[in-house]
Amino acid sequence: MRRATDNAAGRIQDRFPRQTDVTLLELVAAIGDVTDDEEELLATVHYMLESGTVRLCGNFRNIDPKLLR
Repeated sequence: MRRATDNAAGRIQDRFPRQTDVTLLELVAAIGDVTDDEEELLATVHYMLESGTVRLCGNFRNIDPKLLR
């Protein structure tokens, strides 16, 4: 699963080339466009939040990425 997550994260990082403020809905929708696998979607959201590639704004801006595990 790690390789699949890396691939999805890479495709999403192409859309968000630097740290970007996004809502959780925008992030999930963007990842959902490149994968149909729910586990991969969640793992990619977690990876992107922990790596600092994206930063959440809106209602979930202060969420701890560890809660997504």
